Amino acid sequence: MVRQHKILVVDDEATIRRILATRLSMVGYEVVVAADGLEALDLFQSAEPDLIVLDVMMPRMNGLEVCQELRKHTGIPIIMLTALGDVSDRIKGLELGADDYLPKPFSPKELESRIQAILRRTMPAAGLQGKRPEDRPDPAIIEIGPLRIETHKRQVYLNNQRIQLTGIEFDVLKLLVSKAGQTVSRSDILQQVWGYSANHYADLRVVDVNVSRLRSKIGDSSKQPKYIHTDWGIGYFFQKIRQSAEQVMC
Repeated sequence: MVRQHKILVVDDEATIRRILATRLSMVGYEVVVAADGLEALDLFQSAEPDLIVLDVMMPRMNGLEVCQELRKHTGIPIIMLTALGDVSDRIKGLELGADDYLPKPFSPKELESRIQAILRRTMPAAGLQGKRPEDRPDPAIIEIGPLRIETHKRQVYLNNQRIQLTGIEFDVLKLLVSKAGQTVSRSDILQQVWGYSANHYADLRVVDVNVSRLRSKIGDSSKQPKYIHTDWGIGYFFQKIRQSAEQVMC
């Protein structure tokens, strides 16, 4: 039997906690709730959720501080809820390690869609439960200089040291490597990794910030890129590699 995914909902508004707990439970998730950041960190340790829905503006410890603390220890998917009007404030959450954000007021159905998309991409192992070893994808290891990508384990190493990537960061890297030498537009990255289309230009900043975070973790730079290059005004491309994407990607 496949285990239910567990969602931790963190919001200081009791009404929002109640609505989200009800809606997410109805579509099959196990839900735990916290009313502030400190309670969220305590629950994270005991509940071991698969994804966190995290409000920004909260008493005692805000969502940005919670996100920053969590990213010291885990790459668990985080979707931030923000009522902040300034786009730069929303981007700050992404820079601290959030995978996505939704501005308040938001549609619970849209949140459900984003949760489903992120879990589907960042937790593919669940889909392998019960399969025979011969039915599972063949392992693949891609090496480009000091960078090693183990697609079957969803792990990345730099100079033989494992890098802590979030699930979304890994999926961005995997997508770009699968199309090595070809530009992938920011809109296509958003659609293929996050599972939704951009309604506003600001939505594409989700891609930019995650690429920036990914670059810093793999020892890359936008000014002197070794792996991920920018095609200005369009998107990003990974340097050409010897093997074709079809041969190396699982």
